[in-house]
Amino acid sequence: MDRFLGHLGAAAFEDVPHFGHYDVVVIGGGPAGIAASTTAAKLGHKTLLVERLGYCGGAAVSGMSGTVCGLYMTADEPRMAQPQQVIFGFAERFRAALEDRGGVTRPQIYGKTWVVTHDCATYKRVATDLVRGAGVDALYHTQMIDVIVEDDTLASIVLHTKSGYTRVTAERVIDASGDADVVFKMRLYTTKGNNGVIQNPTMMFKIGNVDAKRYLDYWGEDTISPPKVISMLEARDELVRKKIWLFPTVNPGDILVNATKITGFDGRALDVTDLVDHTEAEQFSIYQARTLYDFLKENVPGCEDAYFIDYGAEVGVRQTRSIDGLARLMNTDVVGTSERDDAIARSSWPIELHYGAKPQTEWLVDDYYEVPFGTLVPKEGRNVIVAGRCLSAEHEALQAAALRRSASNTAALTRSPPTCPSETTWPSSKSTA
Repeated sequence: MDRFLGHLGAAAFEDVPHFGHYDVVVIGGGPAGIAASTTAAKLGHKTLLVERLGYCGGAAVSGMSGTVCGLYMTADEPRMAQPQQVIFGFAERFRAALEDRGGVTRPQIYGKTWVVTHDCATYKRVATDLVRGAGVDALYHTQMIDVIVEDDTLASIVLHTKSGYTRVTAERVIDASGDADVVFKMRLYTTKGNNGVIQNPTMMFKIGNVDAKRYLDYWGEDTISPPKVISMLEARDELVRKKIWLFPTVNPGDILVNATKITGFDGRALDVTDLVDHTEAEQFSIYQARTLYDFLKENVPGCEDAYFIDYGAEVGVRQTRSIDGLARLMNTDVVGTSERDDAIARSSWPIELHYGAKPQTEWLVDDYYEVPFGTLVPKEGRNVIVAGRCLSAEHEALQAAALRRSASNTAALTRSPPTCPSETTWPSSKSTA
């Protein structure tokens, strides 16, 4: 017997007042939602952005997922090469705005590519500047709780706020929730991971007062843990994850730590669309992060006098629901570096699998693949597309593409989303946006 009711039905909302009508409504103010809303507004569309938190940034801020990944081409030996940027568009405009405010590092080696690490406070400011500057109407502390569908068309979106219930209508809706919440509420088909098994969440945390010189002399240039650290992690049963990443930040002596693998207390994989599992993930992550912090203080030179700054406000979610799209990004598209006439984005980021003791990576050296527009368009339903990690993709390919969510959606969103799949106009030009 189901414990949850996914939809209340249109009759439940007959008396809910109407807040307003928009050309475009964007659900979710993470990186994809920021790109979607600002792009739509700059094109002259009356745009509303709905965000459940009190700021924009999504997991990049609330989950302290502080690296911008996928901007640069991979290289067989990054220590002997210079970063070659291949992603521009909205992602580069955002990165440049962060840089102007001193809120992002120079490129740092990550395996066979580079990443940059951003400051979460600066990220909030830049996101706010972009949203306000584009003329986007924003509603923070607001949750999309249901939808009203008429003749396969998303007729109304029901919102819950501190002021009470209200609803909005729109010509077109962009689901940037990360979890395909709008599509799910429309009762359209979605999938989860590999037969229901999704990639593990992570709790990021930050430590301060690290002796940067001693730490870097020991750790090396690569932000991924060296073999000597992996060996120590493998010898400790209480440390669930055996490969970890440390990122120097814009603040001297502060290190961003990506080192946790979030499971249930009994070791089971969790589904964070289930509120019981999601709650357990948040609780388990607190204990595991502190255990990793103790490990760093005890074993990594330069970290002996480090102090714990903070956890992310919530676990960083890698994967939940994916839509059933007009097109699907396949594993062969990624590893085969596929190029498409209907592409709206490119990426050089590898396939990264976050389950098991060690994250596994399959690199695309000196090449990239392209993401087709149809991955953002559900096969059924009218006037809705998605943006971000809920695009249509195979399990492994999703992780490669979803990490590009702040970089990969703008090109598609500059075109009018289709009113229904049969009316889709495919992009005629490629973009590195």
